[in-house]
Amino acid sequence: MQPAVTESSTLPSRFVSSAARNRVLFGIIAALAVAGVIISAIALQRHYAKSATRFCDFSQKFSCDIVNRSEYSSIVGIPVAGIGIAGYAVIFLLATWWRSRVETPTRLLVTALAGLGFALYLTYIEAYVLETWCILCVISLGVIFLTALCSLLVKLRSGRA
Repeated sequence: MQPAVTESSTLPSRFVSSAARNRVLFGIIAALAVAGVIISAIALQRHYAKSATRFCDFSQKFSCDIVNRSEYSSIVGIPVAGIGIAGYAVIFLLATWWRSRVETPTRLLVTALAGLGFALYLTYIEAYVLETWCILCVISLGVIFLTALCSLLVKLRSGRA
């Protein structure tokens, strides 16, 4: 009786280990994207909320309500948090449904870097214009930074294979 031929037995071990590592990274990226959607959804709810909350308002320097209701919380009438939800959703789709496509590592990296650039711009607004920090925004910055880092690793590993 011959052993069954599997996909891993037909590929050189260096390709299998790279694919397995990327699979783990894609999973991490997908989990980060889900976290980003949740954080952005909470920020969007705070954007549209009619009343103030103590949820993440600690002082004048740390207030999600001040940031999420400022003139900088929308771009051309679209809430920044809504843009965040859409961006994280695209990252999730790239890391799950489209992960097997050859162009996905590049698209994932470009999307994550665009999100990181946007988050850094918003962080600049918080620090130097509003002089108030939104905890949700800072957490989202961390999430998109980790997403960009994992996306870079996927891209580097896919370039070697």
